[in-house]
Amino acid sequence: MSNSRHVPVMLQRCLDMLAPALTEPGAVVVDCTLGLGGHSEALLTRFPEARLVALDRDKEALRLSGERLAPYGERATLVHAVYDELPDVLDRLGIPRVQGVLFDLGVSSMQLDEADRGFAYAQDAPLDMRMDQTTGMSAAEVLNTYPAGELVRILRAYGEEKQAKRIVSAIVREREKEPFTNSARLVELIRDALPQAAKRTGGNPAKRTFQALRIEVNGELSVLERAIPAAVEALAVGGRIAVLSYHSLEDRLVKQVFAAGAASTAPPGLPVVPERYQPRLKLLTRGAELPTEEEVAENRRAAPARLRGAERIRETVE
Repeated sequence: MSNSRHVPVMLQRCLDMLAPALTEPGAVVVDCTLGLGGHSEALLTRFPEARLVALDRDKEALRLSGERLAPYGERATLVHAVYDELPDVLDRLGIPRVQGVLFDLGVSSMQLDEADRGFAYAQDAPLDMRMDQTTGMSAAEVLNTYPAGELVRILRAYGEEKQAKRIVSAIVREREKEPFTNSARLVELIRDALPQAAKRTGGNPAKRTFQALRIEVNGELSVLERAIPAAVEALAVGGRIAVLSYHSLEDRLVKQVFAAGAASTAPPGLPVVPERYQPRLKLLTRGAELPTEEEVAENRRAAPARLRGAERIRETVE
């Protein structure tokens, strides 16, 4: 596994965005998507006074990043948890509020590179795709058991796949002959199902189907829908959150949560807006920030990344 693969995306920009909130001694920063620990290590190095809490649902990622972050001793607390469990994690650790939160929603590079986890469409592997392999349904079970209509919905909603109906009718036909177990058969089926014109655009034709299955298997969007508001809630006033997303569905969700927090909720026409209606967040990005051309040239995984940030500017007043 070469290190070049694991360059964290938009690292410098994320650190700069969080910096104003992390300079005080005792500041706590949460890395909600630890992965191989690239962002976490950079946070610990750049902010020597800060304490890190890092979450991952993947035990293998925790083991590897645990070795990497061992030199930081007690400053780093690694927790096996899904990121929507953040409130419980902070509660258990006795941390009422945090100064920084970072989400990098790309599947950790390690998972994409590990053939036997079944995330990759480039090589044959068991169709698993669970980030936490101790729980839940595998991608093969989804393919073999979901009704056709449900599969079409998933491919359209999560994969933004225009040819969903074609692909699903082929899947349903094939699974009756023999259940799906491996990725190569699915990739081949998708190639055969698509019209010529659809194959000529946008990389591997199986990419969108695999994305959709991964999101479904891991409940990623529903987890995110709970996690982003919970993370905003966990911020102290002056605390900052940075979120890197990699497809439009994630980015839209983050945008909506941030926009709602940054809007006044006052009924129109009030001469003075009471505090409880005033925005709780200040946006730190205009729209979503994109990686630079240089970064994309160095790290192709950065290409689809979108970064949004916000600062907590007041307490919630009931």
